[in-house]
Amino acid sequence: MSAPQSDLITPVVASTRVRRSRLHRLLRLAAADLFRSPRGAVPGITRATLGRLVLLWAVARAVSLGLLWGAYQIASAMKLTHGPDGNRIGTFLDYLTEWDADRYGQISQDGYPISLPMNVQGDILPNNWAFLPVFPTLERFVAPVFGGSWQFAGVTLSILASLGATIVLFVLLRRTTTPTAAWWAVVFFSFAPLSFVFVLGYAESLLMLLVFTALLLAQQRRYWLIAPIGVIAAFTRPGALAIALALGILFLVRFFRRRVDPFPLSQAGGIIVSGILSATAGLLWPIIAQAVTGTRDAYIRTETGWWLKSVGNDDFIPLTPWFRQAGTHLGIIGIILVIALMVGFGMLLWSRSVRRLGIVIVAFAFSYGLYLFAVFLPQQSTFRLMVPLSPLLGDQRLSSTPRRRGAILVGCIALQALCVWALWTVNHP
Repeated sequence: MSAPQSDLITPVVASTRVRRSRLHRLLRLAAADLFRSPRGAVPGITRATLGRLVLLWAVARAVSLGLLWGAYQIASAMKLTHGPDGNRIGTFLDYLTEWDADRYGQISQDGYPISLPMNVQGDILPNNWAFLPVFPTLERFVAPVFGGSWQFAGVTLSILASLGATIVLFVLLRRTTTPTAAWWAVVFFSFAPLSFVFVLGYAESLLMLLVFTALLLAQQRRYWLIAPIGVIAAFTRPGALAIALALGILFLVRFFRRRVDPFPLSQAGGIIVSGILSATAGLLWPIIAQAVTGTRDAYIRTETGWWLKSVGNDDFIPLTPWFRQAGTHLGIIGIILVIALMVGFGMLLWSRSVRRLGIVIVAFAFSYGLYLFAVFLPQQSTFRLMVPLSPLLGDQRLSSTPRRRGAILVGCIALQALCVWALWTVNHP
């Protein structure tokens, strides 16, 4: 004899309610982590802490310079070439200002080209329109202090900006996590495998200073002040659109939580204006490049000029570059690896230790990760492009035990030595 239909439905309904209840509890736990009051909020930074940060920065940059000097000596002895032109390595200053740094130097002296280089197929080849104008403009203004040397100007700007980025990152994380986790996050940032870039004539240090400052202002809810930071960042390095997207996420979160966390009109206006200005500035450079050169999609086609040897000359389609690269070289296995990487990144952001860094950092990490996935082709430069995700180093799991902290620090320095050789001396970083 069959059971009544109602008896069959009841367990299903109960099971559905249990699942909804578990999901509800999970979402409440996530919200509690993301929106909790800052654990380490402090009114300012003490002189003693500032001294420790400056000392840390000085030691870390000395280590980077030491590793670069050692690689330079070995490369010179081996008579290796360096840079895109394949020239023999010159002075140590030349060695610190090759690749992208040399592009910035050219822009600081000669500006941007009006005529774009093309191959016989009509593809635009790599050129200086791929590099944004803030850093070379600063080089031009600072160079007279160094006798007109854009090389000294570029390296000096990079090193000094890294000091500012180090201090702001600590203050940013000190507001969201424990003093130990914040300190060791800055240590890992300072000695990270790609931290040698902070003593090259690159714009990365300046971008870090701007991004970390924008995130700190967002934490402090001083949204109006983010507008000029976002605009300057948009003309410093690609990636400012992530600031705009993070502000959009933050606006939605604040709006839907306005009953438990008041969202005054002045703050809403600040987020909207800063987000729109950052997004507009982030989209303006392609328009400028096209207007000056008279070439359709000049900027996008310039960026994809670096892709020709890897994946050919197909049109750029957002959200496809990683699949395109992986599929070209690894087939279906590559596609699976990309999907696995996406899932892994999502799981990292969802993990409780990362959620506890707060909605500002998590929203930016999500936005910047999406930006990298949407527009960049994965290659050796990807590791350098991931440096803006450094606030995630505040994850307390990284600094939970002395043994783990020591192992990570030793690993950072060892990998930095490897990267100096593999990603700078014999290849493009």
